[in-house]
Amino acid sequence: MDVSVTDYCNADCDFCGFAKSRMKGKARHFIDAGEFIRALPILSRRNISFVDFQGGEPLLHPRIVDMVAAVRRHDMKTNLITNGWSLPERARELADAGLKALFISIDSDDIAVHEKNRGLRGVGERIRDGIAYMSARRIPVMASVTVSRLVDFAKLPDTLGSLGFSGVTFSYPRREAFDSSSLVFNEDSDLIDFTDDELIKVLDRIVEMKKSFPVLNPTASIRDIQRHIRGEREHFPCVGGYKYFYMDWKLNVWRCEAWNQPMGSVFEFDKIADDRTPCTNCMMSCYRDSSTMMYAPLAATEALDYLAQAQVRQAAQSVFNRRVLESAKSTLQEAGLLFRMCRGYSAS
Repeated sequence: MDVSVTDYCNADCDFCGFAKSRMKGKARHFIDAGEFIRALPILSRRNISFVDFQGGEPLLHPRIVDMVAAVRRHDMKTNLITNGWSLPERARELADAGLKALFISIDSDDIAVHEKNRGLRGVGERIRDGIAYMSARRIPVMASVTVSRLVDFAKLPDTLGSLGFSGVTFSYPRREAFDSSSLVFNEDSDLIDFTDDELIKVLDRIVEMKKSFPVLNPTASIRDIQRHIRGEREHFPCVGGYKYFYMDWKLNVWRCEAWNQPMGSVFEFDKIADDRTPCTNCMMSCYRDSSTMMYAPLAATEALDYLAQAQVRQAAQSVFNRRVLESAKSTLQEAGLLFRMCRGYSAS
């Protein structure tokens, strides 16, 4: 589950709707930490295994460490995405609280360009210091890179390696505003304005980059996004709504950030039915990548259900097909990075 703990951010990124200049004069919102912690048994009963803290900038939430620690006490794992500015001051307490993996936003292979786009002079060194500490604590740190015109994909691996990143995940550009409370993208930014042909070529470069640096986005998922852009039939429908959810700072649960209405309050989550309506309407990598890798295990579960009803033919059709093979292959390809994300560097 992705959890946006605030809409407040100290950065001013050109392509982000949370940029501080766009939020100037608007009320800031922070999730009620006490209520979030009170809701954790409900998430546990719904078999939520990961909580991914995001924002805005989640490290600006005064009780973010308390929430990380509470998630761990409920036997769920926590990830967090940050711009890295506050990381030197917060790294130790986050590690002590049980954070399992960290994602840091990087906008360019040129750190000076990254700092200018963020409006955070000196953030590059703060990121480097934070990564060094987290790595010493055996917590994997991944770069989160939005596909934009600021990125030179040929130079990016050297930059990420020099900063100490374990790997990278890419987010794909979006020009339309989300229908949910999320403000992740600024639809007026020229930096994320690509033609379909340009974006397809960029995705090819990401696949090529896998040869020189660990990329978390599965190749099968990237190819599905290319089908999406070309208007072709896609292979992997989204698992948002029954295996993956979004919660905003109002404690509302959504099928995903792009959905047009919430499913309900988290305190109603026990009674909210799964939404398994097949959907391939967006290019959100966090949902689409997870859906690609979950396809094979979900098909296997479906096959077992058919076998329990003595429906052998249906069971065979569930697992013996090209899409299951693509999904299984993609998971195996990313197994090393996935293991470090799920477990941390140690087995603790």
